[in-house]
Amino acid sequence: MTRSITDHARSDSQATESGRCPDCETDTIVQDPDRGERVCRECGLVLSEDPIDYGPEWRAFNAEEHDQLSRVGAPLTQSMHDRGLTTTIDWRNRDANGHSMSADKHGQLHRLRVWQERIRTKNAGERNLKYALSEIDRMVSALGVPTPVKETASVIYRQALERDLIRGRSIEGVATSSLYTACRKEGIPRSLEEVTAVSRVDQREIGRTYRYIADELDINLEPTNPRQFVPRFCSELDVGKEVEAKAIEIIDQTTEQGLHSGKSPTGYAAAAIYAAGLLCEETIPQRAVADTAQTTVVTVRNRYREQLEAIDQVPAT
Repeated sequence: MTRSITDHARSDSQATESGRCPDCETDTIVQDPDRGERVCRECGLVLSEDPIDYGPEWRAFNAEEHDQLSRVGAPLTQSMHDRGLTTTIDWRNRDANGHSMSADKHGQLHRLRVWQERIRTKNAGERNLKYALSEIDRMVSALGVPTPVKETASVIYRQALERDLIRGRSIEGVATSSLYTACRKEGIPRSLEEVTAVSRVDQREIGRTYRYIADELDINLEPTNPRQFVPRFCSELDVGKEVEAKAIEIIDQTTEQGLHSGKSPTGYAAAAIYAAGLLCEETIPQRAVADTAQTTVVTVRNRYREQLEAIDQVPAT
């Protein structure tokens, strides 16, 4: 029985996808970039031609040309209430060519900006979402955490809003808790005290809301490892790499014994840095270590002694 045209075309397509020529059945298919064709090098059969180019029709040879020729906007983002789809009128009174506009146009542009901000939100829910995301953006800038953390925090807040977890709680509290959850989820070492310092709510509310959101959204996070804070603390204290490596070693040895259980990770990391300074004969004031970790001198003193006893080390005198 003869094969139909459809069956024949299907077999040719399968042969082409497998890298074999459907005519001579050899593995000699090559790509001709000049003509935009896929041809068989053995028999010369043209398998495909004129492919669709989804890229821009222009070419740029440096970053400046790319910015001048590009006609697309910014990518979608979860950190804006409208995901960045609406337009924004620039605050500078300049035209498309960068020239300053006349004084008569300044008032008109001001009125356009006011109406533009009003029409970007259609109801109270969007206005509250816009305010919450702006709070997350403000705290992200104050903490100095990367952009992916802001995106993750925005997604967590949106999920909490969809599950109606905001009811009965302040917008600032849920936004701060979302940011703290995002920092832990992305592995960015920021303590609850540091997040509270840039927030508009107290630490107790942040902790309570964080536990509620993590439980309702099924976000399972491992306990914070104190070693995550060591590089940042050492950089702020301007200590050597030897001390940093020794502090991480102390934390690894003592956490294996379960000594860190139930203790503040920032205070534990600060104590390890101070203990490492003693073992490496590098003077690090206890007050400086405590202030960097936002803990007390008593905590540093008690924890470093426990760590040295656990690893059976005696600092040089």
